Amino acid sequence: MTLDTLHFTPWASLAGGVLVGLAAVWLMLSSGRIAGISGIVGGLLRPRAGDVGWRVAFIVGLMAAPWGYRAVAVVPEAQIEASTAMLLGAGLLVGFGTRLGSGCTSGHGVCGLSRLSWRSLVATLCFMATGFLTVYVVRHVLGMGGSV
Repeated sequence: MTLDTLHFTPWASLAGGVLVGLAAVWLMLSSGRIAGISGIVGGLLRPRAGDVGWRVAFIVGLMAAPWGYRAVAVVPEAQIEASTAMLLGAGLLVGFGTRLGSGCTSGHGVCGLSRLSWRSLVATLCFMATGFLTVYVVRHVLGMGGSV
């Protein structure tokens, strides 16, 4: 394994992590809500009166952020080496896993761990172990190499 020092961005990564943490804290303090994307989107599928506005604003902010970043910085060209069918299958599996795990990586990994939730610790360890195992199997067992 080699470290690509040309694309190693510790300061940008730290800044992004701090911003995610601050956003999660702000949402918790301002509304008592967890910044778990699956829960936020799920709440839009079964809307309750007075509960839609902040959810829509959160999702719009997530989608608008890359364009805002592009206005002030050069964004590297994205290269996706998976087929559309693979991406759709992966998305469905992530959605299934989110329901099975009662939350997503943002809800458990960012918000749950910061609240010292044992359930979130176990869920995050399962997410990470599954990711490691998947990359190993795809690259070394199936021999697909490259990026996953």
